[in-house]
Amino acid sequence: MYGFPLTIYLLSGWLQSRYPGVDWLAHDSGHLLEMLFGWSGNPHFGPFHLLSFAFIGGGFIMISSAWRVLYEAQHRQALAVTGLYARIRHPQYVGFVLVLLGFLAQWPTLLTLAMFPV
Repeated sequence: MYGFPLTIYLLSGWLQSRYPGVDWLAHDSGHLLEMLFGWSGNPHFGPFHLLSFAFIGGGFIMISSAWRVLYEAQHRQALAVTGLYARIRHPQYVGFVLVLLGFLAQWPTLLTLAMFPV
């Protein structure tokens, strides 16, 4: 939420010259990707929001299922090698990255983009 005003502030000159007819203080303008692509309609049901919901939901499901396997392995004092740990070395980290990608697709700001080092 806080990254969006900063992004609009830093990009305001470019956005205003490139998209002069857009009211950047309106609610729908907060969905930057929909505005940049010129899509109309409810942005909450746009492809970027639906994609972000899939990433965020999938990430949380991955985190919770991996946590359960890790918790059981810790109580057995054994190595976690079942469930997602049989296929991915660090499924909770992959889940966190999916959640962050979901936030990036939903709210593309300079701060959410900075979470992904090059």
